[in-house]
Amino acid sequence: MSSSLAVVSGASSGIGAATARALAAEGWRVVLVARSRPGLEIVHQSIAAGGGAAEIAALDAADGGQVLALAEHLRRELGSPSLVVNSAGLGAWKFLEETSPDESASMLAAPYLAASNLSHAFLPDMLDRRAGLLIHVGSPASRLPWPGATSYTAVRWALRGLHEALCQDLRRTGVRSCHVVFGEVSSPYFEHNRVTPDQLPRVGRLIPTTTPARCAEVILRTVRRPRREVVHPFTLRLFYLIAAVAPAPTRWLIASTGRRHSKKGLGVRG
Repeated sequence: MSSSLAVVSGASSGIGAATARALAAEGWRVVLVARSRPGLEIVHQSIAAGGGAAEIAALDAADGGQVLALAEHLRRELGSPSLVVNSAGLGAWKFLEETSPDESASMLAAPYLAASNLSHAFLPDMLDRRAGLLIHVGSPASRLPWPGATSYTAVRWALRGLHEALCQDLRRTGVRSCHVVFGEVSSPYFEHNRVTPDQLPRVGRLIPTTTPARCAEVILRTVRRPRREVVHPFTLRLFYLIAAVAPAPTRWLIASTGRRHSKKGLGVRG
């Protein structure tokens, strides 16, 4: 790419941190974006210890003003990135009636608003250069929704919608949008969002758990060879294929092995 500067959101832990380290090891200068400065400092130190280059941007990417200020700062000091990895994400798995309006708003903030704001801020320079890559780290829920994760699912569909719309917008511009989807990942996400693996439909447990380091390898491969959608691991790709061929039976299988409402209206496994 024409620039070796990359912006990675959600970079304080999990997939974002692993991706930032992997990019830095490949020679990219990485701007680490997240709300948690202590987490970013740990990642920054590990990159510096490995001889890489990184900058800390402790901010809320769901705040458009903060993101635009970051974009102006980078243009003055480092130039504009040719790669943006949108890997920030929040979201407890709850039925809608269990989810407060504030919780729904926070789930919309990350991943959707954060990804939209970062893409918006850096897209003009990419278009001027006719080169650039936006990578959005999504969820299987954006195609295979399961019961008991209503707002989580809705905002993952919104993120995929952003990606699909960008693919249409960016035809023949030299700028690409990629949607990268992983199954369960062994990251702090589940602890931070009060999500437990038993909330996943039993059929979903057939998909092997992926490490953040392996996710970073997949993202790095996508940087080298962009594709519209990347799904990992193979078992999850197989689920996607089955859902495309037999959508109704797939929906039934996911619903029948997932959580159900009790007679009192509380989400429990049946």
